[in-house]
Amino acid sequence: MMSNDIAGVWEVALSDGVHRIEFEHGTTTGKRVIYVDGKEVLRRDWMFKLVGKETFTVGPADTRATINIDAVSGFAYEYTLEINGKSLKKYMENRSKVTSTWLLNLDGSDLRVVLEKDTMDVWCNGEKIETAGEFVDDGTETHFTLCDHNCCVKAVSSGKRRDGIIHTLIVDGTEIAECAE
Repeated sequence: MMSNDIAGVWEVALSDGVHRIEFEHGTTTGKRVIYVDGKEVLRRDWMFKLVGKETFTVGPADTRATINIDAVSGFAYEYTLEINGKSLKKYMENRSKVTSTWLLNLDGSDLRVVLEKDTMDVWCNGEKIETAGEFVDDGTETHFTLCDHNCCVKAVSSGKRRDGIIHTLIVDGTEIAECAE
């Protein structure tokens, strides 16, 4: 399926999961092919212009992605990936501020739980979860169920402006450590 013209491979963590983006660039034929999670999402054959950009979407949320193709010197090219208009590095730095992620195993299933802090939406393994939010004495609690387990994201003020609000995932009364992606 894949040819030996693979010019770039990126792993991108979104709320709906971690996606693998592969870019094929045939510098002799001008061919451009983009795969997301192994599926071809864009193909252009016989492009006379070897530099430029290709825009496509990733994941169920149709997150906008762009691969920039720039000539470095002679016949060398540089490929950079942008997500929602930001470089991948900037996007991931910003993402760690606006989301919290937890990896856990419940009843033999590996789960990746993501909280989007701005909307308080909760995702698990690519699916948006039905939640119920409530205000409590020290903040808010967002309740939901995973594999018949009672789960809750507690949002509590840290008391320090710089640290802001601390989000904690609790499953059956046990706190789960957040992971850095």
